[in-house]
Amino acid sequence: MMSAKFNNIINSKRPVLVDFYADWCGPCKQMPPILKEVKAELKESVRIIKVDVDKNPTIATKFQIKSIPTTIIFKDGEIKWKGSGVRQANELKTILRNHIKND
Repeated sequence: MMSAKFNNIINSKRPVLVDFYADWCGPCKQMPPILKEVKAELKESVRIIKVDVDKNPTIATKFQIKSIPTTIIFKDGEIKWKGSGVRQANELKTILRNHIKND
């Protein structure tokens, strides 16, 4: 069920930032304030969702999530950018802005 919903979400015209994480992952805990900052600035031009790799192994496997946190930016169902580890808000905002502009 999550997979169908996930596919609907990432097939969006606006960029979708997906934060792949797990509750037991220390570095993953640094991501929420970063994502909050990204959302505060880019507002409705971007959608941000979190995917728990332990609860959604099918999705994690499909997108070859080998380490967490991993951030993937999708647009129209395609991967536009993928990065592992904690990313800074400015880096994410810059990448997202590039994809917002290309509408």
